[in-house]
Amino acid sequence: MDSLVIELAKKLKSVENEIKILQEDRRDLISDYKDKIDVKAFRAAWAILKKKENVNEVELENILDIIDNVE
Repeated sequence: MDSLVIELAKKLKSVENEIKILQEDRRDLISDYKDKIDVKAFRAAWAILKKKENVNEVELENILDIIDNVE
């Protein structure tokens, strides 16, 4: 059992290191575009796009239309 725990810990550490590298790559990529586009607007658009993947888009649009017309 000790060897399985060690194996799992090593693999998990490797995955966590890869995640950290990818997060740094993502940060660098966005930084490369900060003088070319409105990164804040891009991030908002990206977040919206990602959220739309997980919901019924027709219902989302209907709800947004209703909310947008509330005074």
